[in-house]
Amino acid sequence: MSTVNMLQAKTQLSKLVEAVESGAEEEIIIARNGKPAARLVPIAAKKKIRLGLAEGKYDISMWTDPEVRHAENIAMLEASIARDEEVLRALEEKDAGQQGDDAASA
Repeated sequence: MSTVNMLQAKTQLSKLVEAVESGAEEEIIIARNGKPAARLVPIAAKKKIRLGLAEGKYDISMWTDPEVRHAENIAMLEASIARDEEVLRALEEKDAGQQGDDAASA
């Protein structure tokens, strides 16, 4: 990292830009009255975005097709109801067992 004053920056701008472009300098600080005022850095290369990278790998129809979304919601609701019914049956069986124990001990 180098530091140059305003006059040097004005007279050597092409050389300074070449230095950061080539990688000879990571950055160059431009000072005004001995205090840092600006930073000269190379522009980072833009990363290319690869469109379609995951094409065909995931089924997104649940979010894009209203009919599929509705069917998925119904399936999740039915599964939830089935779990609730199992829990209810288990509680009823437990309650019936406890009532039988209470009657036997009385």
